[in-house]
Amino acid sequence: MAMSGVFVRIVRSALLTLPLTARRCLFVLTTHRRLPNLRNPQRFTDKVHWRILNDRRDVLARTCDKLGMKEIARDAGGTSVRIPETVWSGTDLRELGDVALPDRWVLKPTHRFGRIIFGSGRPDIADLQERTAGWLDEINWAVHGEWAYGQAVRQFLVEERIGESEQVPADYKFFVFDGVAQFVLVVADRFNGGGSNAAYYDRDWNRIAVHPGGENMPLHERPDNLTDLLDVAGRIGEAFDFMRVDLYSVDGEVWFGETTPYPVSGMATYSPDDFDFQMGGFWTLPKLG
Repeated sequence: MAMSGVFVRIVRSALLTLPLTARRCLFVLTTHRRLPNLRNPQRFTDKVHWRILNDRRDVLARTCDKLGMKEIARDAGGTSVRIPETVWSGTDLRELGDVALPDRWVLKPTHRFGRIIFGSGRPDIADLQERTAGWLDEINWAVHGEWAYGQAVRQFLVEERIGESEQVPADYKFFVFDGVAQFVLVVADRFNGGGSNAAYYDRDWNRIAVHPGGENMPLHERPDNLTDLLDVAGRIGEAFDFMRVDLYSVDGEVWFGETTPYPVSGMATYSPDDFDFQMGGFWTLPKLG
């Protein structure tokens, strides 16, 4: 095992000896050089931490399962949103040898983010097994305490790839509060080899001068179907006090990407800092118990 892998496992094991609240506070302290306000959170990021530590409502249970979230989107969005077709799901990649895969497909774990393989035609199973080693481990719930990820079935998912272009379409990440999409983080060129191009906009498509993104990034063109995107995002997020709803727009059609109740695990850094409070002002936390 590589030395870096040994170090990661040692650090992870040490973290798991800490109670979750202490663990989360340590994450924030090392990243932001401050402690989170958990008693009366005002920042958006602190409200994410509060949710991670306190909110175990059933309504969140399917929001981090990539199969379960498709059902949420299908039920809420109806015919207004296209859902990528699930081609296969399971834990044994050797089964893909008997699956009729489309020309263009995507492989990802159902219970984690940030892991994805773009493929075409019949796969090299041995290569996929090597590249996905460790993907079915439990990280988001066991280490970071993100409860909804722990409710997801740990397995692989193969689905159709959105659009016909070899380039990945821009990702519209809508921040939806009580069914209203107030902000959108547009992420373009993330997998296209040119470096990610990200910027925040309000619901009227005014660019927000905040890092990450801001005025130093090229202006993303306002999508012609922005009204449809806002409507679909709002409907998918309507059942939640807050939900980030990720959508794509391809040839005028709205496609579903995913949902997350814990954007960046609450570790996002904004400059100027006021934007953290601005977003937090739209989020009314639920009364639990």
